Amino acid sequence: MQIAIASGKGGVGKSSVAASLIYLLKDGYSLIAVDADADAPNLHLLFGVERWEEKREIIGAKIAKINSETCIKCGICAERCPYDCIKLVDGVYKVNELTCEGCGVCKLVCPVEGVITLEEVRSGIIQKTTTKYGFPLISAQLDVGRPNSGKLVTEEKEWAKRIMKEEGIEHMIVDSAAGIGCQVIASLGGADVAILVAEPTPASLSDVKRVYKVVQHFREPAYLIINKADLNPEFKGLYEFAEEEGIPIIGEIPYDRAVPKSMAMLKPVVEAFPESKASKALREIAEVVKEQILR
Repeated sequence: MQIAIASGKGGVGKSSVAASLIYLLKDGYSLIAVDADADAPNLHLLFGVERWEEKREIIGAKIAKINSETCIKCGICAERCPYDCIKLVDGVYKVNELTCEGCGVCKLVCPVEGVITLEEVRSGIIQKTTTKYGFPLISAQLDVGRPNSGKLVTEEKEWAKRIMKEEGIEHMIVDSAAGIGCQVIASLGGADVAILVAEPTPASLSDVKRVYKVVQHFREPAYLIINKADLNPEFKGLYEFAEEEGIPIIGEIPYDRAVPKSMAMLKPVVEAFPESKASKALREIAEVVKEQILR
């Protein structure tokens, strides 16, 4: 079973919910966790990870290189660059490696063959560790200004699948990134179930609708968790959306100051404050996940 936890909107508590569910399920099931937010990974922080056992570089991005010795300084490359990343610096045309997308326009328009080349560079890293709780965690870190966040997530999941096969692990739980971009698509692709996390606000409703369209594209069953459910009791949009689309609401979590406190302690809230309001709600949700999804 591969479960993807997504939200569309950032800041709704998706990773906090994911960390707590992983913590609550770890003793009854063999599982591996994947942090699929290559731009801003933080699942390892919630599990207090201090070191990584293995790191792998992912090569795939390309950037332009200009040979200053053979360049005739016509400036056509700078004029045509769609990302405005080629500038004349001290009489030499140079490429800003942080903004270059490797599109190849400069190479195409250069009148002198071989002056401009596209060179492969590192997109980022994926890394693995065994948490203090005993389950493996795979995370990714996209390099600054590099594309291919979706490729990093795909590589993470492929690594996780190999570990599952080698170690006989049953389930993969993927903490997706916010939004509906490449890494979210890579997170949801191949999943058996999507658990959507939202808060009772118009912005969260709008974004969870968008990510649900991605879930529908992959024809995956979806479930909804409403976080901070008591902050805006007059707002009924999430309930109406769930009813219209036939999405089961598997739990509501009240706003609880114990959650940010637990994050500062580098622990899931269900471990740091097991008797808190949020923890009690999360334990109920974990039971529903066991009964309705993992059974």
